[in-house]
Amino acid sequence: QVQLVESGGGLVQPGGSLRLSCAASGRTFSSYFMAWFRQAPGKEREIVAVVSWSGGSTYYADSVKGRFTISRDTAENTVSLQMNSLKPEDTAVYYCAARYGGSSSSRYDYAFWGQGTQVTVSS
Repeated sequence: QVQLVESGGGLVQPGGSLRLSCAASGRTFSSYFMAWFRQAPGKEREIVAVVSWSGGSTYYADSVKGRFTISRDTAENTVSLQMNSLKPEDTAVYYCAARYGGSSSSRYDYAFWGQGTQVTVSS
């Protein structure tokens, strides 16, 4: 059974940085794509970034390009999201997700989810 456990959320001021981590277990993830989604109150869950476990492919939502970086550590079985220049509109619960096969930006294509971690950007 795939397990995804997020950590690293918190309260940060606008312009600040946070690093989220997702510990993955239960499978060999070599053929998986890993993603971060986020969901703000009253809004739908939306894609933030995607990375192939091989590391050769990444995707970013336009709203985070140039500010966020997704990466994975195959030795530690973790996926990270480095978030810089944070804005109040980045406030949301951030979820780690995994899917077997090709990349996708649709939440409906991801079978495995973590429990989420809250990120609040406020002065």
